[in-house]
Amino acid sequence: MQFHLETDELKLLANVLLEQDLGQYNQLLNKVMAHDLRFDAGELEQTADVLAGKKRSLKDEIALETDAALKAQLQRRLALLERVLERVNEACVMF
Repeated sequence: MQFHLETDELKLLANVLLEQDLGQYNQLLNKVMAHDLRFDAGELEQTADVLAGKKRSLKDEIALETDAALKAQLQRRLALLERVLERVNEACVMF
């Protein structure tokens, strides 16, 4: 199934995948970099799991951050990540 992500959402997904073990996520990263979002059910689930994990760690990071400007930047990133995760989850349901 192919779903659509905006440029900023694609960049975020690529960055999150780059933070992971590339051996496991290399195929997903290659697809994202090629803007080929025709993911199968397993790839969608894998993507949702990676994003959910990043969401948890980002929330923890926000909770610990004391610098207001950096905290605001992290919150914007979290909002973007949540938007991407929502789209991935919608695609999982539709699959």
